[in-house]
Parts: sequence; C-alpha cells; structure tokens
Amino acid sequence: MSINTSVAGNGAQSNSSTTILLGRVLLAVIFLLSGFGKLTAISGTAAYFGALGLPVPTVTAVIVGLIELLGGLAILVGFQTRIAAWVLAIFTIATGLVAHTGWADQMQMIQFLKNLAITGGFILLASSGAGAYSIDAKRA
Repeated sequence: MSINTSVAGNGAQSNSSTTILLGRVLLAVIFLLSGFGKLTAISGTAAYFGALGLPVPTVTAVIVGLIELLGGLAILVGFQTRIAAWVLAIFTIATGLVAHTGWADQMQMIQFLKNLAITGGFILLASSGAGAYSIDAKRA
C-alpha cells in the first residue's frame, strides 16, 4: 500500500510547498535586488566589470543585470522554475569563478563559498520544482 503525497490537503505536501515557496523567495531576493541595482547604475557596474577585464563592460552589465532580475522574478513567482534554477546555478558558479577567486583574501573566499551555497539551493530547486504555490503548478 502506498500513500499519495500529492493529494491536495495532505499536510506533508502542504508543508513541502510552503518551504519550497520560502526557499524560492529567499533565493530570489538577492537576484532581484542585485539585478535592479546593476540596471539602475549601469555606468558603475560597467566600470567594475571593466576592472575585472570582462569584455564590452556596458553590454555585459546589462546582460548580467537582466539575467539576475528576470531570473530572480521567475524563481519568485515559480515560472519555468527548473530552467531558471539551472540558468541561475550556472550563472552563480560562473560569477564566483570570475569575481571571487582571490581566495587569499578571506572576504573573497566567503563570497565564493556564498555562491557555492546559493548554487546548491538552485540545484535543489531545479530537482524539486516550484511546488504548489507557483505559476508552474497552475499551468500543469
């Protein structure tokens, strides 16, 4: 005999969807704020990206800002969550490898480890899906 945990009203399913929602909100906040900040301060972001040696810093700043803002929004509302989570997981690892590799500086090591932890959260989200409280669930 098996128990169907996907039945509406099941306490375990409801708790799982609630915790997935909380995780989505917490993961989304950093990307929404960071993306908005980059897009509203393009010149400063471009200068920073130029100092990192990134190509076409202004274009890169816009692209990065849009990835963060739109990806964060997708995670927040649970739209195409598995895809958005994989995109942001890869983006977050890449960001760590580009901007936080001065590991002799403890702050850079902390920033890199933060990126690893966030990537882990996105991989879990890509695996679990958005949960019941999402656009994805409404479209299924």
